[in-house]
Amino acid sequence: MAIGDQQDVGVEQTISPPSSVEVLAQLERIRLSAEFDAPDRDRKFLAYVIEETLAGRGDRIKAYSIATEVFGRDSSFDPQTDPAVRIEAGRIRRALERYYLVAGRSDPIVIRMPKGAYVPTFERRAEKQPAPVRESGMPPSEAAPVGWRHLRRILLGAAALVCGLAGLSAGLLLLSGDNSTAASRPNIPKVIVTPFEDISGTRQSAMMAQGLTDEVVSNLAKFKEIVPVTVSDPLRTPADQTYALEGRVRLEAERLRLVVRLIQRSDGAVVWANTYDERLQSGDVIDQQARTAAAVSSAVAEPYGAIFQASAAELRRSVPEGWQAYACSLTYYDHRGDIDPQSRRSAEECLQRATRQFPTYATAWALLSMSYIDALSNGLDPSASAGLLEQAGEAAAHAVDLAPFDVRALEAQMLVLFARGEVDAALAVGARALAINPNDTELAGAYGLRLAQSGQWDAGCKLLSDATERNLGQTGVFERGLASCAYFAGDYVAAERWARLANPGANPADRVLLLAILGKLGKTDQAREERKWFETNAPAFLGDLGQAIALQFHRPEDQHRLFDGLRAAGVAVPEAEYQQAGTTSAIR
Repeated sequence: MAIGDQQDVGVEQTISPPSSVEVLAQLERIRLSAEFDAPDRDRKFLAYVIEETLAGRGDRIKAYSIATEVFGRDSSFDPQTDPAVRIEAGRIRRALERYYLVAGRSDPIVIRMPKGAYVPTFERRAEKQPAPVRESGMPPSEAAPVGWRHLRRILLGAAALVCGLAGLSAGLLLLSGDNSTAASRPNIPKVIVTPFEDISGTRQSAMMAQGLTDEVVSNLAKFKEIVPVTVSDPLRTPADQTYALEGRVRLEAERLRLVVRLIQRSDGAVVWANTYDERLQSGDVIDQQARTAAAVSSAVAEPYGAIFQASAAELRRSVPEGWQAYACSLTYYDHRGDIDPQSRRSAEECLQRATRQFPTYATAWALLSMSYIDALSNGLDPSASAGLLEQAGEAAAHAVDLAPFDVRALEAQMLVLFARGEVDAALAVGARALAINPNDTELAGAYGLRLAQSGQWDAGCKLLSDATERNLGQTGVFERGLASCAYFAGDYVAAERWARLANPGANPADRVLLLAILGKLGKTDQAREERKWFETNAPAFLGDLGQAIALQFHRPEDQHRLFDGLRAAGVAVPEAEYQQAGTTSAIR
């Protein structure tokens, strides 16, 4: 059955498995579709695992074989330390999910790559019954979900709308809010969670359906960017509720299937859906239930998640009164990877207005703090560092005072402390935030990166790679961290690959790492071109390397290893800084 297929009910049907010819025809249909949103390397990845499986060599499909035969990696590839294959597999799963929700809704053959494995499965789709008609009069499957690749263009326009069209009242199909509280609290999306439907009709399945519902609600409540609402009948709730989350649970022997979908209530459109298949083992039922619920809540509610993407798409139209502050948070996440002063300033000013309009909006204060840290990390203007750090600290303090258990506020506090050099305090805050919401991949990635940069490379990079694999739409931030992980693991080939994937663009802090990588690889011509870029675009940056590098890597031994790569790339590293880092490294 297809991901997100809603016909997981009723009478079981005996369906013959698809033939190899049918599977290969379906593969070609997917690869040629514009709705299969995956780069060439992932298309080759998918073709490889399908062809190997059809040839009876599924037992050979491992991370190592994929890395060497598809990605061209050499025999030194270590899947335990390099998450490249896992991350690309996650992207393929999401691309397949999108394809079957949009272009492939009626395809006869369904190809999936189960989570935790690389061997694909092939199923013939059962003949569908007519889709149920919702109160809008339109079948849920009629609406296509939002694709992440369109969001940047959408939000760039949204930033201008937020800046100049504050009075618009039509377009964004979100909550209108209560006028009596508008002055003190901004509108944010609400999601109705209805009790998950028990399809199997047994006592155990009923308990599982109820348990999954409770777990999902509990996990959703940890994300402060949304408001979960529990009701028994969504059709009897006010029409201004934005989204409804529905689930259907089937339990057969040791197999659990949860089909879940997120619906935009204004028109009944399915904006996200997924199917979770799990094998239950004795004594592991509660833990498995918790893991499945965690995956659902993370996909729905985290930054870049399903609600974020659906809400961002609505900004294509306009931003009505009362929704500007929420729109600012979306704009921040879209611009976080930008070095362009104008786009960064647009997001920053938007958040400043949000904090003035809603002084108790902790999320806006947290993101404002993070925007200052981003500017500080870019390092274009070293003279502004002290002022930016002070502003970031004040905004983070506001956020934590308003919401001591909000992980976004704690994330901002962690970043400020780390930038100040208070590494132990920063990591303590990060660990506390992760304990509050371990399903927030945005937080997990940020904490993992700082853990790695503090010198705990193995633990930090493992957390960062896991977060990258689960995150639905990061904009290169995590890949940059993985480039550092590979560099300090001595795998410079993988480091260059991650650095290129991150698309460093005009960010000198990112390009410094790429320059060191090129030095280690002996790519002198490319290193020369990178040095020319600095001479043209950031002439002062290489002259103050010590401060720029110390912001990211606090251990002298790590600074020394980065200086080695930069020297090999032809950069004139000040001898005093190089010797000081080397001496301290040797002492430790």
